[in-house]
Amino acid sequence: MLIYNVTINIENDIHDKWIKWMNQVHIPEVLSTGKFLEAKMAKVLVEEEMGGTTYSVQFLAKDKVSLEKYYREDAVILRKKTATLFGNSLVSFRTELEIISEHKRQPIKATEFLFSYGSLQDTSIHYALLGRSIEGEADALKGYVIAQEKIAGEFVVAEPSIDPEDKIEGQLYVLSHIDIAKIDSYEGPAYKRTKLLLDSGKNAWTYVRNVEDKDGE
Repeated sequence: MLIYNVTINIENDIHDKWIKWMNQVHIPEVLSTGKFLEAKMAKVLVEEEMGGTTYSVQFLAKDKVSLEKYYREDAVILRKKTATLFGNSLVSFRTELEIISEHKRQPIKATEFLFSYGSLQDTSIHYALLGRSIEGEADALKGYVIAQEKIAGEFVVAEPSIDPEDKIEGQLYVLSHIDIAKIDSYEGPAYKRTKLLLDSGKNAWTYVRNVEDKDGE
């Protein structure tokens, strides 16, 4: 793969006209030649001593043959159109870049089940902790009840029940290990994250009362 990069400095008095023409006319016209796969346009974030604004337009070519064919069949005509419209109001230079390798961040897989019966079901909490909303499905935790005494007098907490038929209704989420770590920080030491069996048959992390934490009482 090759990148055909065109760097252009455009004078401010025709800037808006040029931007519109590039996006609506010129770039589509270059792509219509069939010599390039895609194009990107970026503003160069630098204050130019010569004035004006600088942009980089990058066209992705499959190979050198495609690029050479563009030079022979299309480049001269398209450059003349640019010169006719904008004359000396812009300065440009061109660079060929050969792509040696490409690397992408691997997506973080959601592989952990988490059962929530309290504030973690709130969408606003999702955004605050994870930066997004998460969808769950209804499930239940048998053999547990919501304790009468709340954490810090405000937050509900699950604890084992003397009646094995008692259950707590809630939501089951599928999250990544990074998500779980963020939620650990939110829950704090008054809660203990434990894997428990749900009505669905899934083993899910659940935050229950941490009986070893005295400050949470």
